[in-house]
Amino acid sequence: MDVTQALPLLGSLSPQQFMTRYWQEKPLLVRQAIPGFQALLERGELFDLAGRDEVESRLIRRSAKGWQFRRGPFARRALPPLKAPDWTLLVQGVDLHHEGAHELLQQFRFVPEARLDDLMISYASDGGGVGPHFDSYDVFLLQAQGQRRWRIGRQKDLTLRDDVPLKVLAEFVPEQEFVLNPGDMLYLPPRYAHDGVALGECMTYSIGFRSPSRGELARELLQRLAEDADEVAGVALYRDPRQPAVDAPGAIPAALQAFAREALQAALKDPLALPRALGEYLTEPKPHVWFDAATAPRTISRLTLDRRTRMMHDAHHIFINGESYRASGRDARLMRRLADRRGLDAGDLARASADARALLLSWCEAGWLHECSGVADDNG
Repeated sequence: MDVTQALPLLGSLSPQQFMTRYWQEKPLLVRQAIPGFQALLERGELFDLAGRDEVESRLIRRSAKGWQFRRGPFARRALPPLKAPDWTLLVQGVDLHHEGAHELLQQFRFVPEARLDDLMISYASDGGGVGPHFDSYDVFLLQAQGQRRWRIGRQKDLTLRDDVPLKVLAEFVPEQEFVLNPGDMLYLPPRYAHDGVALGECMTYSIGFRSPSRGELARELLQRLAEDADEVAGVALYRDPRQPAVDAPGAIPAALQAFAREALQAALKDPLALPRALGEYLTEPKPHVWFDAATAPRTISRLTLDRRTRMMHDAHHIFINGESYRASGRDARLMRRLADRRGLDAGDLARASADARALLLSWCEAGWLHECSGVADDNG
């Protein structure tokens, strides 16, 4: 992708300009970001997805009794009547299950893959919404069908109501209001308060971005480092042949504290340990994602990553679906190209070494990679 080229998707801004002027800073409304856009899934297809065990879905209703919240899966008969007002069905990770949704998500790859999360579809009957709230991540709200009125505001008071099962703001002070039609899109940075209400039946696509907290990241990285601790730090036992008798047995010996400190330092001694753990964490497949084993093709002329595959790279590694590989030289450039473009053509593959081709074929067998157009179908 040429990040200096102006895009209708970003209101004739280039990705470079958008990231400099708006990303994490201020909202952007783009009329006809995708001209003539039509919903990628029919209403019935979305309802079918919400009925599957491996798909995360939520149902939100508002009535005189207040807000109601339920988690899926939902049988069709469990959903409210279409003509009933004030209800919303949220279906998460649609890009994992529908090729068109996956392709739409690729238009936003001017943001690092490590941040790109998923595409959620919100179906709402007239008046449906989830209440005024804020998200802790960046989001593009693309109107796919019908109309939705958005009210937004940058407010400091983010106190939430404690009497509802949703994260609804106690006080919401909107500053701007927009009605979005199909093809219109609204970008909102993190913690920007917003409230969207359906004007008749509508569908909105939310392209969201991962924003792990510092605590979450520390926990995940420490767990992955711990898995290799015996190999990296060694299995030497603590010894204290000069330990004197003590009259305060509850005190932890300073020597044991030093031994523990040295053990942790040894686990982190490898300068690549932390980057390796980070890459494996960022490419770990989402919950409920699995791949069907396949027979590797005898010849490969063109390859494409399965839409569920997460692949990234750093200066020393290639990461794919939670696994890491040391890489350098020509093969490393090939694998980085695959991660960046999510595909390789015949020219790329002609330059691959025997080892690289063997690795690619093993990924085909695992279902992570497909030859030519043999990608998983929409029911995969």
